[in-house]
Amino acid sequence: MPKLALALVFVWFFSLFVLRTWIHWWRTGNTGVRGFSGAVGSLEWNAGALASLGLAAGVFAPIATLAEWPGSALWFANDALHGVGAALVAIGIAGALAAQMSMGDSWRIGVDDSETTDLVTDGLFAWVRNPIFSFILVTGVGLVALLPTVWALLALALTTAGIEIQVRAVEEPYLEKTHGLAYRDYAARVGRLVPGVGRIDDGIGTNGRAAR
Repeated sequence: MPKLALALVFVWFFSLFVLRTWIHWWRTGNTGVRGFSGAVGSLEWNAGALASLGLAAGVFAPIATLAEWPGSALWFANDALHGVGAALVAIGIAGALAAQMSMGDSWRIGVDDSETTDLVTDGLFAWVRNPIFSFILVTGVGLVALLPTVWALLALALTTAGIEIQVRAVEEPYLEKTHGLAYRDYAARVGRLVPGVGRIDDGIGTNGRAAR
């Protein structure tokens, strides 16, 4: 299992970060990587730090198991569950990459308040507002099922926390400020990470945090 997990994690990291960044640079002349938002120690900065630590822990998890480091022992062995986990990881990789590509030139890693990019609401974005993050979480759940260790669970916990803060404290306020009514109408119709869940009351907007 750890060798399969390592191979899948490599494909995941290469596809979503290295390959997608290169494609964006080839098409636009810039990488699309904007990094963390806010001052060091701020809520916005912590969101990026938590998510980055979670992603790093996900890459580290199979390496730790292969090296037999502390916290790397499998909690249980179940071929059927491991198979489901591998399938979820693969689905997460394919879905996240598809969502990234559908953003076209609007794709970014991080937020730059000085930029204005198009609001993407079609394709996977018609189902959830943050499909890239949704599929990254699917990958995280799959990794825990494929490689049930402390490191894999830590990766999922940190990534989930970072994504939740990033979406709520950084990206939603930025999109509402940038796109105004268009984003508020979109957020009132489409769920945050799961279809139908986390829709924002159009009468209050994202700053009011009224979701249903």
